Amino acid sequence: MKRLYPAALSWPLFLFLAFFQASAATPGQKNASIQIKGSDTMVNLGQAWAEAFNAIHSKVNVAVTGGGSGTGIAALISGTCDIAESSRAVEEKEIKQAEAAGIRFNQEIVALDGIAVVVHPSNPIKNLTMDELREIFLGNITNWRVLRGPDWPIVLLSREVNSGTHIFFKEHVLRRGKKKAQEEFSPAALMMPSSYAIAEEVANNENTIGYYGMGYISPRQKVIAVAKDAQSPFLEPTLKAIRSNAYPISRPLYLYTNGAPQGIVKEFIDFVYSKEGQEIVKKTDFVPIK
Repeated sequence: MKRLYPAALSWPLFLFLAFFQASAATPGQKNASIQIKGSDTMVNLGQAWAEAFNAIHSKVNVAVTGGGSGTGIAALISGTCDIAESSRAVEEKEIKQAEAAGIRFNQEIVALDGIAVVVHPSNPIKNLTMDELREIFLGNITNWRVLRGPDWPIVLLSREVNSGTHIFFKEHVLRRGKKKAQEEFSPAALMMPSSYAIAEEVANNENTIGYYGMGYISPRQKVIAVAKDAQSPFLEPTLKAIRSNAYPISRPLYLYTNGAPQGIVKEFIDFVYSKEGQEIVKKTDFVPIK
């Protein structure tokens, strides 16, 4: 067989091959995209990372959407996202679903968070123990006067069941960390679609109590100081209290990928761990791990 040299090729074909070879030789320079889905708690943090990363990698499109930790994990299993943001660890049933789909979870702890318990600013209640919180959200305490507050009915606000924050709060407050416990939120609790929705409802309804990640704290809601028990100090979710694990509703925040991250996804996660990436964690009111 005769070997064809460039001079023997038609110019359109030669130019196409030259372009293809140049592109293949420099994959880092090609346009790329990263799809990130999941935790509503982390969506603002993820968007801040994406904007800063895009300033460095202008040809990379990073799309960040919320919907809840469960939504992000399901998207990773189905192959419709590259990174899942999650405010909880993956569950055993999700690991089995992933294995069946040929997905192997890689877990990255990228920040720390404290779940803030919030009430309307006009509510005089300042402190609650974990046991009092449990009784409130189980529906056993239904009026603020029982807790030395005003004679107002308590309106419970919770994230919906697909939320990692909902699951974490249920497991650590309602069920006290006991894996075989069966306690559920009171049927009277209003399941809200987002942390922002809880923040807005608390700001506008003096009877309410809700919870969200500390990145949503604002002067429009009052943060309750929480104690592990009656003998422990009452603490708010501050950087110091969370980093020392003294605040009783503290947790890590995760990024999940399918296997060890590669290519542009690895570059994004490396950026998240960088000094700039961790400074963004702090600026969005979460706690850096470094």
